[in-house]
Amino acid sequence: MKYRLLKTLTTIFSLLLTVAGHAQITHDQAADKPTGIEIVSELKKPDTQQKLEEQDFSAYLLVYFKDQTQSAYFAVSSDGYTFTDVNDGQPVFRGEELAEQKGVRDPHIARGPDGAFYLAMTDLHIFGKQAGFRETDWQRPIEKYGWGNNRAIVLMKSYDLIHWTHTDFRVDKAFPELGDIDCSWAPEIIYDEKEDKMMVYFTIRYDNDECHMYYSYTDDDFTKLETVPERITEIGGIDGDITKVGDQYQLFYVSDAKIFHSVSDKINGGYKVEGKRIDPETVSTEAPNVFKRLGTDTYVLMYDVYGARPNNMGFSETKDFKTYKNIGHFNEGIMKTTNFERPKHGAVTYLTLDELKAIARHWNVDIDLE
Repeated sequence: MKYRLLKTLTTIFSLLLTVAGHAQITHDQAADKPTGIEIVSELKKPDTQQKLEEQDFSAYLLVYFKDQTQSAYFAVSSDGYTFTDVNDGQPVFRGEELAEQKGVRDPHIARGPDGAFYLAMTDLHIFGKQAGFRETDWQRPIEKYGWGNNRAIVLMKSYDLIHWTHTDFRVDKAFPELGDIDCSWAPEIIYDEKEDKMMVYFTIRYDNDECHMYYSYTDDDFTKLETVPERITEIGGIDGDITKVGDQYQLFYVSDAKIFHSVSDKINGGYKVEGKRIDPETVSTEAPNVFKRLGTDTYVLMYDVYGARPNNMGFSETKDFKTYKNIGHFNEGIMKTTNFERPKHGAVTYLTLDELKAIARHWNVDIDLE
């Protein structure tokens, strides 16, 4: 029942966006402002690059996407409260250039032990027909495969946020033993210390009904998944987000368009249903992401309040992952944006002061660098 409710909600949401958003697609995708990034065939690790600890960081990097463009964006913050888009509200990652379906969604970014940035996104354009990229609403029949029904994820790696490797990875082709999957959604990345590998975890749906979270390990260059995806947990849900806090792993995920929480002492197993909605919203939410306020014991839970009109990001703070303080939405509380609005499905990682300065110079960003 809960998966059918999720399917119904997302289908209605898609239809609403199609009606309201088609007029915006042509205008926004016509923007020709350079992205500021360069796709390269290989990366050379800088001689000075090393594993970074919390004390090395001084700033925050937000990656998000917009439905209007089916592309991804960067915003930076020196204090974790006020974020400024680096490319003046224009995409840094254009879906039409990176994805099989000519659209990207659900971006997630993380730092690895090599100091590199790892970025993963869903390869999916929900307006592909309206934008002229296909002749059908979805790549495959909605009656059999449901809403979205994509099969690829985008994998990218960089040391400087400017030069990136890029792979559009078809999960079903790489792992035929998975069978006829409906979709591969919302990939996220975490470093598994025990395996000394970057782990990508994402949602797979079968039979237009049942969604579960799966994990797989990548090669060192972050160009492919190397191990057959396995279930993280029997908990049904989507948009999983895992954060290591102390010796435990905090998992936030979505079911019935609400945010839920679970905890385990293992990175890819042992999570149990807790059964209590975590976010304070009364409308549909998705895409939880946790980041720590540097130099404090406070963690921020960010989520996409896609059921709001207009949509927005919501935020709650916690120190114990048991009690949460609602701190509102972007520009409706202490969290602010300066030159963009209506971000969707975002993730936050950290920057050194030198990295923030380099980004500000490269994209000509007006931000406090003290």
